Parts: sequence; structure tokens; C-alpha cells
Amino acid sequence: MNEPHESTEFDADEGFGARLTIDLQMLVSNWRRMRELSSPARCAAVIKADGYGLGAEAVATSLYTAGCRDFFVATAREGAFVRQHAPEARIYVMNCILPGIEETCRVAGLVPVLASMEHVAHWTHACIANGDHPCALQVDTGMNRLGLTIQEAMTLADDVTRPSGFSPVLVMSHLACADEPDHPLNDQQLSAFKAIAEAFDGIEASLANSAGTMLGGDYLFDLTRPGISLFGGAVGDHVRPLTEPVVTAEARIITIREAFRGETVSYGGTMTLRRDSRIAVCSIGYADGYMRSLSGTGVTLRGHHPVGGHGFACGQPLPILGRVTMDMTAFDITDLPEGSLRAGDFIELFGANVPLDDVAATAGTIGYELLTLLGQRYRRHYLPVRTGN
Repeated sequence: MNEPHESTEFDADEGFGARLTIDLQMLVSNWRRMRELSSPARCAAVIKADGYGLGAEAVATSLYTAGCRDFFVATAREGAFVRQHAPEARIYVMNCILPGIEETCRVAGLVPVLASMEHVAHWTHACIANGDHPCALQVDTGMNRLGLTIQEAMTLADDVTRPSGFSPVLVMSHLACADEPDHPLNDQQLSAFKAIAEAFDGIEASLANSAGTMLGGDYLFDLTRPGISLFGGAVGDHVRPLTEPVVTAEARIITIREAFRGETVSYGGTMTLRRDSRIAVCSIGYADGYMRSLSGTGVTLRGHHPVGGHGFACGQPLPILGRVTMDMTAFDITDLPEGSLRAGDFIELFGANVPLDDVAATAGTIGYELLTLLGQRYRRHYLPVRTGN
């Protein structure tokens, strides 16, 4: 994707300084891989945060067409949007902030995930008033984030006076440390959730996220909930080739300039050139989710990790020079043959040549954050799912 002089005409890219190439075939292949790992459980897809930053419409449509019939989103608004592209799917809303979303859930056919006794009481009242509607029940088994306590869930399971309007179709919990397979909290949570699932006999159960799915065995229950693995992100100690990259991010070169040894680059003058240099200034910055912590220099919070990020073009890594700014980043192209890049060409930020999780590690974060920070200033180009796949 980094052939020199790919395009200096702005045509379809006009107005965009950066682009995302999103391989929907690879997305579907990743889901199918996770479905294999989930068997005999069904495999859902977590596509919150605008499909992990890649566009919920394209992501939902591709996965639904491939056979996915269970989706998880964060908000009712996200769920209502996904419903337009997954008409027969079951769509769970995990951040079920009640009251206020009952009507949206009913109209769009969404399943709210109830995560407190207050949620349960409110939803039960709404069902008594307006008729039964499916819900899910979240139980906290060690995350201390959302969910009924284990005791509350056990009491509710044994409550023979529980109104018929309260009819969960799924009971779920969330693993806190599944990305560390040997962490003792995994077994503790599994043991607790087994008891919960038995108490709610006849109702489907779900515990495993991406990392939990890779733990396999007893962690799978009836339904798995992979998210980041669908998009090619690494999951703790589980690394590729379990799943493959889905997205390539590239920034367009605004200009190429020459600078001399001893001069400085970008804000703060934190980068002093040690040689005469050629610099490609690209239309990308932290307003696009290309984090300031990737800067080549001048990031005090990075502490003892002085080396910043890099891009890639013409077969070579291109170090970032100085600080990443809001809208622009400078890359060192001195080692490339002169004339191999010019204004209008693209530099890869992450993708096949610069792994997403390597960029995230350099920035001091995780692949989830890089993907979900992708803004609206990228032109999104989707590679379609091949016919017959």
C-alpha cells in the first residue's frame, strides 16, 4: 500500500489527510476462527464503540451476513443503529442505564443487560406495565465493575415470587484477568459463575470474552463474546496467528522538507537533528487518535522509554521526529532514496508492516484504545467479503 507516488491526485480522497483500509473478509475470517474456538458454544460479536472504530454499519452487516446472530453493544443508541443492519439478531445492551431506555429497547428489539437490583426492579415494573420483554442478567464474580453480587443473584434465582415479567434469556459475567491465563482469579471467577449458571438452570450462560474464549473448556458455556480478537488485536499472552489484522491506517504526506544538523523539529525543540535530514510532514495527529505519546521525543510521561513510534513506507520503518501534534506528525525519511516519496503519498501508521499492538505498546496503551480513538477525519475504504465466503 506504500508504492511510491500512488496518487498525488486527491480525487476520492479529497478532504481527507488519512485513510483506513478495512478488510471485511479478514473480519469475517477472524469471527469464524473464534467461532471454531468457541464450539460447541455459539459465538457472538462485541461491536461497541462504532465497531471498535471501524464503522458499525459495515462491521455488523458483514458479520450478520456471515451468520453471526448475537451482538453486544454498549448503549441503546448503538443497539438501535446495529438493528438496522442485523434485522434478526439478538442485540444485547451492556451499559443498561435505567430508567430511560425501555422504549428504545422495545421498539428496536434490544436486550438490556441488568446489572444491579435497581435495574431488576425497574425492568420488572416496566414489564408489568407494558408486557414481557427479554433481558439479560449480569453477575459480578470478581471484576467489581457491573453486576449483581453473587448473593443477590442466588437470592433472585431462588425467589419463587419473582414476577413472570422478569424473564432473562442470558446470565453473564465478565473475566477480569483472562488475558493472563495463569492468573488465579480466572479459576475463582469460573467456579463462582458455574454456581450462578446452575442456579439459573435453563437460561443460557456467557462468561468468555476474547481472551476467555482462548482459555477454552469450561469457560465457554453457551455463548462467547469476542471483541478485540475479531479486529486482529492481540489478547494478552495469546498472539497471532489466532486472528489477523483487519485495518491499515495511513497518513498522507503534506510536504517534504529538508533540515540541517543541529536544527530542532516540532514543539518544544525536543528533537535536535544529528544529521542533515529529509522530513515528511503528514496529516495525522492526536485529534485523529494518533497519540501524542508516540512522539519521538518530548513526552515526559513515557519516562525511561525514550524511543517513539514509527511509520512505514518503501520497505523501511520511518521514525517519528519530535512531538506528535494535533493535526501533523513529522517522519524521518532521510534513509529512503531521494524522490521515492513526495507530497500526496501515504505513510503506514499501523497495519501489515507496523502491527497495531506494537504501536499501542510504544504509546503505553493497548490496541483497543488505538482502534476506538480513530476519529472521523479518515477516509474509510472497505475491502468487501468475497462472494462465496
